[in-house]
Amino acid sequence: MSSQKYSVNQPLIETLVSWVKSGEIAIPEIQRPFVWSSKKVRDLMDSLYQGYPIGYIISWRNPNVKLKDGSLSEGKKILIDGQQRVTALTAAIIGQQVVNKDYKKIRIKIAFNPFEEKFETLTPAIAKDKKWVDDIATVFNGNLFDIVGKFLEQNPNADKVKIQTVFQDLINIPKKQIGLIELSGDLDIEKVTEIFIRINSQGVELSQADFVMSKIAANERYGGNLLRKAIDYFSHLAVAPEFYNHIAENDKEFRKTEYFQKISWLKNENDDLYDPTYKDVLRVAFTFKFNRGKISDLVSLLSGRNFETREYEEEIAEQSYNSLIDGVKQFINETNFKRFIMIIKSAGFVDNKLIRSVNALNFAYILYLKLKEQSVNSALIETYVKKWFILSILTGRYSGSPESRFDFDIKNISKKDFGEYLKEIEDAQLSEAFWDAELIQRLNTSSSSSPVFNVFLASQCYFNEKGFFSKDITVKNLIEQRGDVHHIFPKDLLKKQGLTRGQYNQIANYVYTQSEVNIRIGNKPTKQYLTEMKEQCNGGDLKYGGITDYSVLLDNFKQNAVPESIFEMETEDYQIFLLERRKLMAKKIKRYYEQI
Repeated sequence: MSSQKYSVNQPLIETLVSWVKSGEIAIPEIQRPFVWSSKKVRDLMDSLYQGYPIGYIISWRNPNVKLKDGSLSEGKKILIDGQQRVTALTAAIIGQQVVNKDYKKIRIKIAFNPFEEKFETLTPAIAKDKKWVDDIATVFNGNLFDIVGKFLEQNPNADKVKIQTVFQDLINIPKKQIGLIELSGDLDIEKVTEIFIRINSQGVELSQADFVMSKIAANERYGGNLLRKAIDYFSHLAVAPEFYNHIAENDKEFRKTEYFQKISWLKNENDDLYDPTYKDVLRVAFTFKFNRGKISDLVSLLSGRNFETREYEEEIAEQSYNSLIDGVKQFINETNFKRFIMIIKSAGFVDNKLIRSVNALNFAYILYLKLKEQSVNSALIETYVKKWFILSILTGRYSGSPESRFDFDIKNISKKDFGEYLKEIEDAQLSEAFWDAELIQRLNTSSSSSPVFNVFLASQCYFNEKGFFSKDITVKNLIEQRGDVHHIFPKDLLKKQGLTRGQYNQIANYVYTQSEVNIRIGNKPTKQYLTEMKEQCNGGDLKYGGITDYSVLLDNFKQNAVPESIFEMETEDYQIFLLERRKLMAKKIKRYYEQI
């Protein structure tokens, strides 16, 4: 039978708070801003006052690390569940500031009415009412005799004995116990994650990246605390550039760092093709610098684990922090990031809605950074990154078990010439059978967000092709300006034929077109509006777009992978049309991949 992997204790709340103040328990300061409302803090204090339980918190003790002189250094506890409760306690009891959703440091003041034994969030009205204590933190940290005396002076009709008793009950809150589950330091990250999921009744998602952020936040010796801020701030700025002013005004310590200068370029950046989360930054930086794909390995390395001896060594921890710091700096570097985005856009992925696989994008950035580190020719880097990104999307390379695939690919890329490795993967996964059969089958879908459809649209952007029936407006223009997706065979007519949503919404029935063209076509049968389009090319009235030459119309069909045989098709020929168009779409995608 396995030994117990945890201990359960009930320290006093004041002891827990002292651990937080001394750093014995590490709480990430900004990894997750304090999201509780002041009312929840009020309710927590009321529960403690009433003697109600407030649940367990869970910590994980870092492994003891062997120092360079051979001695052991005891690892800190990292809080992995209960951060909001513990932060609320430190805010209410010792008056510690919290970081709100805007990343500003604020005070949460909880008022107390000794007459009603009631807690409330401090408001201007309560502040003027002498029956209330403005801020209970002043009671916990002041002289009780003086505080009670002053309160009784302001409320001369109060029952002195009762008021003294109530204040004594209030000040005894820190003497209450709180449940603490401490997980063993020799547990690996997978087991810690599993334990958390089993214990947590609210189903809160806990990722291995969260563990890494907690671990980084707890480390000041090697600059982990500032590194964690850089990761978090970069991710926030990527989505909200205006957040720059919040950092400058509210985090003077960080403003003085090299990291602040390195991420400042984001304040003027509005491109949203790639808005990496802190998890993405960690994954890319780690995989790039450590040639590993499993985040659990990063937790072990930051703890100083020697994978051969299975011991924990300070030297390894220091090297790991230095490597991670370098990886993050390479990630957030303006030149690297912008050049990478330029490469992806030059492949036709001009809008973030064409990119459904963040994992594919992450690995493409890993590849870019790795090839640059290897001093590969810049023109080759562009080609390799584009091809790998497209291949990854077409084959769903990182859709199943991305960590395992990341690990497999980065280890091969670090050992082999990338051109040779790419050829190996192409031969295995992009055979003629893929282009002539498998890809055509994958185009048999009604999902407009299908990865293969997005690659088809990217190919149209890459070739600078025109929208359906458009003389000058490109597919790229229509995607960027939210043009219409037109059903070549009108869906209402197909509905009347008894076809289901999944049948009439096939992606092979979709083309991008101008809104005015889509509206003019309406529900006209395909053969009718195509006949009218022929007449337009023979000198007739302009009805659909600006094409007036039949050869230009045929070229437009070719650009949109629409078979010329459609001119003779009736609604009953819809399934034949779909198959013919899928084949043309697959050929276009193949030509695009080979040419890029």
